[in-house]
Amino acid sequence: MTAAHIDGLVLTSLPNVRYLTGFSGTSALVLVTPRDFHFVTDFRYDTQAGEEVGDLAIIRIEQQSLWTGLWNLASSLTGLEVIGFESAHLLHRDFQRLLTDGTRWQWRPQVNLVEALRESKDADEVALIRHAGEMAITALKKTLKEVRAGQTELNVAGVLEKALRDEGSEDFPFATIVASGPRAALPHARASSRVIERGDLLLLDFGAQYKGYCSDITRTVVIGKATDEQRAFYDIVQHANALASKSVRAGMKGQDADGLARRYIEDRGYGDAFGHSLGHGLGLEVHEAPRLAKTVETPLSAGAVVTIEPGIYRPGWGGVRIEDDVHLASSGPEILTDFTRELLEVA
Repeated sequence: MTAAHIDGLVLTSLPNVRYLTGFSGTSALVLVTPRDFHFVTDFRYDTQAGEEVGDLAIIRIEQQSLWTGLWNLASSLTGLEVIGFESAHLLHRDFQRLLTDGTRWQWRPQVNLVEALRESKDADEVALIRHAGEMAITALKKTLKEVRAGQTELNVAGVLEKALRDEGSEDFPFATIVASGPRAALPHARASSRVIERGDLLLLDFGAQYKGYCSDITRTVVIGKATDEQRAFYDIVQHANALASKSVRAGMKGQDADGLARRYIEDRGYGDAFGHSLGHGLGLEVHEAPRLAKTVETPLSAGAVVTIEPGIYRPGWGGVRIEDDVHLASSGPEILTDFTRELLEVA
């Protein structure tokens, strides 16, 4: 805040609120000043705020809106003139509140003040992400034992999501992707009513959540016997995943990390078939800083956890993606998702 020349910061991003206070509810505002944390929530979270936030912050239970609580708080604070707000997370209607009701303070937009802190994970955070990865891997093992030709993608998604819940996943960090046959060429396909057939590629992209922290894993299998063409595609992606996972380092530019896998895929003639970036940061959100993309010059922070997810896709035929979660430790990359990357022939 000193570097940003602000006297305080209003947080409206719930992941940022959770990072700084431990609060896991869905209704909160936080005002951070050099001296205090002021935490505003509503009646529904009276007990929860006491348990999760405790004496870290001055807790205010507001009977009306959170913003009313903030304005009431403002009237009792002195020595604050310029207050930052999270411009990337504030709805326009709430920005209007700053202009009409928050005239006691000068407002200054801020971007990524807390996100920059979140990028580098401490040992406890890495352990939570690792555990979320273990949950997801166990759920995948159970699911693959039940996958059969004749099921729909939605059937498989249901089996997988039940297995995730059975393993203790608090939520699904994103909509589970189950894509079969030609639909595996859609990098962000949602599970559909398509019936899975023998000979199909089956792409599964999913995650678990543990104490707020996410995992994100993709594996591609074949239903029945793999063809030589499927194996050839798979081998390229498998090698690109392995190359990037063992070579990525903290301090490397995002574009250089992306190039670890991209150059290998391009050299084999499939550069145009790898249309998305290599990966992204992982933590309280499934997509957070840093980014591993060919346009990103920002260095990767030490301690970050990132995904490594090369893929190649052929419209009308299918696609292959293999994704792992990797901790950028001081000693080198540490893979947190230990499940085979060999091509599996299922059912």
